[in-house]
Amino acid sequence: MREEIVIVPTHEAEIYVEDTGPEDAPVLVVLHGGPGGSSYPYRAAWEEELADYRVVYLDQRGGGRSPELPLEPRYFTVDALVDDLEAVRSWLAVDRWIPVGHGFGALAALEYGRRYPELVRGVVALGPWIHFPELARALWRAAFGGGEPPADPTQAVEEAFSAVGPKPLFDRLSFPSVHGRAHLEWIVEGLPLAGSEGVEAAFRTNGLWELDYSGHLLEYPLEVVVIAGELDGTSHPHQTERLADLIGARLELIPRAGHYPWIDEPEAFFRAFYGAVDAFSE
Repeated sequence: MREEIVIVPTHEAEIYVEDTGPEDAPVLVVLHGGPGGSSYPYRAAWEEELADYRVVYLDQRGGGRSPELPLEPRYFTVDALVDDLEAVRSWLAVDRWIPVGHGFGALAALEYGRRYPELVRGVVALGPWIHFPELARALWRAAFGGGEPPADPTQAVEEAFSAVGPKPLFDRLSFPSVHGRAHLEWIVEGLPLAGSEGVEAAFRTNGLWELDYSGHLLEYPLEVVVIAGELDGTSHPHQTERLADLIGARLELIPRAGHYPWIDEPEAFFRAFYGAVDAFSE
């Protein structure tokens, strides 16, 4: 398979990019979750299934294999992620592409499409996170077994993380089975650099847990397909149905799957995925 690895300079950062697959095929750009994650687990899981597409995998600023940035909040905003993405598109001379965003990455994919609709064929949102106060409440209820969380979403998250720990708590909501969690951890073991907790902290300082993106979705200019695991407690139904209702997005739910449906139910996931990207590519 064709592969080109580059470090793309942007206005204030450098972005690690893997450009793979046939140059004349429809172009997908993968926006990983996090914040502070890496595209490595996505390519490790998807490469064979997406061999017929040109797929651009990138590590968002300051995380994964991208060079570190000072962990100052001013460097870590959704606008900065969108600016980086446009710099990568320009560097690669891609005319139009399909952003594929997972979890937090769906937020960047949607905002990129809103700002640059002429450069986007459509957006695929996988287990999207667009309303962080609702996600904070879901985390708090998962930590304490129900009840009414604090009104302040940042306080709710801090209480939940203090009680259970961030990773065990997200695992509780993300994976319907031990198998799925173990499989992802097996993939992540090969990650050259771990995700950056400092990046997440910088976004949190910028008010991540108070972020409600709903208002930016009014009169959204592009078609969006939402694909989510039916058992994904981080996204469904409080994120997925909100997104589908606000912009009329098509919602594809994968039965028996969590936040990583390509691990839990790969056949059903890729059937929905191919349906979305092939429709955008026509």
